[in-house]
Amino acid sequence: MEEGTKSKKTVFVGGLTEEVDETILYEHFSTFGDIIEVQLPSGAANPAQPNPNDLKHRGFGFVTFSSSADAQDAIDNMDLNELKGKVIKVSLARPMKTPAQLGGNRAVWESEEWLKQHVKPLAQSGGVQGRRAGSSAPEDGEGEDEDEAEKDGDAMEE
Repeated sequence: MEEGTKSKKTVFVGGLTEEVDETILYEHFSTFGDIIEVQLPSGAANPAQPNPNDLKHRGFGFVTFSSSADAQDAIDNMDLNELKGKVIKVSLARPMKTPAQLGGNRAVWESEEWLKQHVKPLAQSGGVQGRRAGSSAPEDGEGEDEDEAEKDGDAMEE
């Protein structure tokens, strides 16, 4: 299944209480269509927790339906409804950001890896200083403008 297709069939369910588990989500959302998968991402292990085996979910989950129409029905009917005493937010799930996107609005050339791969020393880069040092003769197109300007000037005088 393509990622784009899967994302249109997966809904995000936020604002879940600790007592909500995958079974409860399945029971509440199965009325809208066939469910392929229910996920409740677990919280990170906290050393302050008395029992590390008792990991709780992070307060949100994902329900993947077999069709995008079923997912839209679930969003339309369950968004801002109450589940186990708490109002939940149900919306279309968005794909997770890749590590490259996590950098925010940084330019690619601010990355050390990109610089190592793409940057050449200035003399080899063909920059302005490299061109001046490499040849003293005018390149194609340079110097012709002056000759044409003189010809145009002569044409105007006649």
